[in-house]
Amino acid sequence: MLLILTGSSCSGKTTLARALGDRVPGVVIHDHDEIGVPEDADTQWRNRTTEQWIHQALEYQDRGLDVVLTGQSPLGEILASPSAPQLDGIAVCLVHVADEERRRRLDRRDDGRWPPAVLDSFVGWGAWHRGHAEDPRYRPDVIIDGSWAEMAWDRWSAWTKEDRRWDTYLLDTTGRSIAQSVDDLEHWVMGQRTAHRSGQLALSKGWVDVEP
Repeated sequence: MLLILTGSSCSGKTTLARALGDRVPGVVIHDHDEIGVPEDADTQWRNRTTEQWIHQALEYQDRGLDVVLTGQSPLGEILASPSAPQLDGIAVCLVHVADEERRRRLDRRDDGRWPPAVLDSFVGWGAWHRGHAEDPRYRPDVIIDGSWAEMAWDRWSAWTKEDRRWDTYLLDTTGRSIAQSVDDLEHWVMGQRTAHRSGQLALSKGWVDVEP
């Protein structure tokens, strides 16, 4: 199965994923951007690259391995990716952090090189992720407008937040130690894998054929 850690910059995704890799057997860890980010990276680039990673996850799936992928693609993008229905399971975790803490982390990580307008964009993207995780009808235009033509947005465009398949786990790292957050993440991953094996995972293979 494919387990996504998504969210805006400096929420802690990469740090948590690296720590998780030492704890959970049968899981491979990758970052969305490790194949290279072009200077003109945009929504279509993110869409196409996510599709590439889904193909990679399918190869791991054939070997009996699960993939944890960190990146910024939210649930709606994953489900709309052309090859997503071929995955035997999908689960998404939004790694979130409070606005001011995100600003502090960005300043610390990047030596204060971002102007206020850019920091605001990171914070705004994080807030959008939070709204999208709660409700598929929250500003879908943010990811649909200007997207790759191959994306199948109609797979979930009629869903409401009551649909059990619209399920993003929220992991808020604000004011918490890395160890505490990794514990929570490990618990979530193990729970999703157990649900998958028992046939209880909401986004098991065949989810696309279920009527909303």
